Amino acid sequence: MNIFWREIKYYKKGLLFWSLGMALLIWSSMIKYSTFQTAGQSVTDLISKFPQSIQTIFGLTGFDLTKASGFYGVMFMYIALMVTIHAAMLGAGIMSKEERDRTSEFIFVKPVTRNKVITAKIMAGLVGLIAFNVVTLLSSILFINLYSHTLDFINDIYLLMAGLFFMQLIFFFIGTATAAISKKPKLSASIASAVLLVTFILTYLISFNSDLDYLKYLTPFKYFDAKDILAHHSLDIVYMLLSLVIVAVATLVTYVSYNNRDLEV
Repeated sequence: MNIFWREIKYYKKGLLFWSLGMALLIWSSMIKYSTFQTAGQSVTDLISKFPQSIQTIFGLTGFDLTKASGFYGVMFMYIALMVTIHAAMLGAGIMSKEERDRTSEFIFVKPVTRNKVITAKIMAGLVGLIAFNVVTLLSSILFINLYSHTLDFINDIYLLMAGLFFMQLIFFFIGTATAAISKKPKLSASIASAVLLVTFILTYLISFNSDLDYLKYLTPFKYFDAKDILAHHSLDIVYMLLSLVIVAVATLVTYVSYNNRDLEV
């Protein structure tokens, strides 16, 4: 339990800065929405004249930017990118911190098993993920209501946050698995971020070329696409199950790899 609280204390300042950044992102985005709303249909007509490639790059396809739900749908991709970067870096950092800072002896001279250390670290990380998700949810509700004066798609916001949490879990445990496997602790966060970047780029490649649609199972950003969630008002059970499988495998890799290798002290 002391390890759990130690990790909470270590990462609380970082969580505060990430949370402030998220609130600012949503606030500034909804300010832009209020401008679009004033312009009305003219903005939609203008965007429709953009080349399809430009619309795809900025995630504008399939959304009505004169509606709060449509604008938030566009913004959701950037929100997802932000929370998954946080999750991947947190997962990698929380597992590699002792080796990176040369403080492994501080924990492992204590009468605790490696499994207990791993579990305490993961639990602390999950608390950080939940807190960040809640901040994102509350910021979304606050600023959407403030600038659009409506929350008629509040249930969809809850679904989007649920999908967001699945993505957080996936990249958090990819981060922990990467850190557990890597023999160079300082590189684990970079490797986890590189995996995230590849899957994010793959999302755009699939959007550009429908022939690559079969690759959607390789990128979690496609599992919980805002366009699909807002259209169907539900999460895809297949993607939810696939997410849980990825999390379970990454968790297993984390425990097995961390237990079976020599740690730098």
